[in-house]
Amino acid sequence: MPAPRYTVSDVMTHTAIAIGREASYKEIVELMDQWKVSAVPVLEGEGRVVGLVSEADLLPKEEFRRTDPVLPEQLEEASKAGAVLAEELMSSPAITVHPDAPVAEAARIMARKHVKRLPVVNALGMLEGVVSRSDLLKVFLRPDEELEEEIRQTVLTELTPGVDMEFAVQDGVVTLRGPLRDRAVVPLLARAIHAVEGVVDVRMELESTIAG
Repeated sequence: MPAPRYTVSDVMTHTAIAIGREASYKEIVELMDQWKVSAVPVLEGEGRVVGLVSEADLLPKEEFRRTDPVLPEQLEEASKAGAVLAEELMSSPAITVHPDAPVAEAARIMARKHVKRLPVVNALGMLEGVVSRSDLLKVFLRPDEELEEEIRQTVLTELTPGVDMEFAVQDGVVTLRGPLRDRAVVPLLARAIHAVEGVVDVRMELESTIAG
């Protein structure tokens, strides 16, 4: 039985706060404050994502209010200090993710691109929702009993058929005990259990057995 995989659509916020190209600087700040978000997608037409305005895009107006940029890498950032509309402030093209992408893929994109939120778009680039760092952590709310059942059905049944393995799940931490003849299976077991969405850690307390 293949293990179920959590996708972005399972954890994302489906009702997303978004703005148009003509949204003003003050409107954007008010919207972020009202909805307690750190970034908002910029849409055009019937909902196609063309950019993203984040707190980082808004801060240059304050940062360079009284000073000029002194480093070459500050020039692009400082150019946004005079921006007043979303289309001038936004980072484009927006970094996005598809709803059927695995949660781990969204986490990698956020880490690699140093962003806190990703617009979720369909194949046509239309906005379907937003996924945040806190959304990705929802997989760790899975009950221990649910994790235990998935590990039993999708990992142990496949990798240790016929072996009486004892294991327990406590607060997402999986402890595996019992005799195991083939030690080469140990790293495979650990990797497969770690891959189960919601597992926090894996502890192996296995005994070697030698056929007589």
